[in-house]
Amino acid sequence: MNSIPASLLSLEHVTVMRGDRVALHDINLEIACGEHVCILGPNGGGKSTLIKTITRECYPLVREGSCISILGRARWDIFELRSMLGIVSPDLLAACTTDATGRDVVLSGFFSSTRIFPHHHPDPKHLALATETLARLGIAHLADRAVAEMSSGEAKRTLIARALVHKPATLLFDEPSNALDIGAQLQLRETMRELAKSGLGILLVTHHVSEIIPEMERLILLREGRILADGPKSAVITEERLSNLFGVAVRLGQNDGYFHLY
Repeated sequence: MNSIPASLLSLEHVTVMRGDRVALHDINLEIACGEHVCILGPNGGGKSTLIKTITRECYPLVREGSCISILGRARWDIFELRSMLGIVSPDLLAACTTDATGRDVVLSGFFSSTRIFPHHHPDPKHLALATETLARLGIAHLADRAVAEMSSGEAKRTLIARALVHKPATLLFDEPSNALDIGAQLQLRETMRELAKSGLGILLVTHHVSEIIPEMERLILLREGRILADGPKSAVITEERLSNLFGVAVRLGQNDGYFHLY
C-alpha cells in the first residue's frame, strides 16, 4: 500500500463553480485517511462536484484565504493522484459499456483509463494483481467477459476491482447503487462492509440513506453546496435534519445497523 499522510482531504473556504452556478459554497472540510465517511444529500446538492474536486476534475475559485490539499499536497500530477485513490463512479460505468473485458477494465486502473488501449502495455505484475483483485471480489469468472454482457451488479463489482487493483488506502464511491436492482444493491453493501472491515478508508457519496453501511462512523449533510451538519452518524441522522436536508417531512427507521426513510 502507498505511504500516505494522515489527511485525505483538507478544504478551507473552498468555492467551486459549475458554469455560472455555485456548486460548492465556502466549504470547510477535513477528512482523515482511513475514515469511513458518508456525504449525504439530494441530487444537485454538490456531492459529485466535491468528488470531482478531490480527483481534480473541478477546481476551486482562487481567492484569499482559500486552500485545498489532497493527501497532504496542494499540487498534483493528475495521473499520480488517481493512482492513489480508488474511484467508483457512474461516469466510469458509462465509459466501460464496450467490448472491454473484465480483465481489461481492472487493468485500466493502472493507466487512469477505462479500458486497455494499444499504447498501454501491462506487465506481468499488473496482470497478477488484476487476477488477484478479481478473485478477491469473487468475480474471477468475469475476466474474459465483455462489460456489455455483464449485469449491472457484475459491472459495478468489476469497477470496484478496478479501483482496488493498485492497492489504494481510500475508496471513493459516487452514488454506487445507481441502476442496480435490489439483489445487486445488497451485494454492493456487503462488499463495502468487507472493504471497510479490511482497513480501507471509504468515502461514500449518496442520496440514499439505505446505502450507509453500519461501519460508517461519520455523516456529512450537503445541500445546495453547503454543509448543513457534520459529525458522528448517531448525532447527525435525525428525522428533523433529514427532513431539512431533503425538503420534505420524513420518518426514520433503523434495522440491523441500517437506516431507511419513509
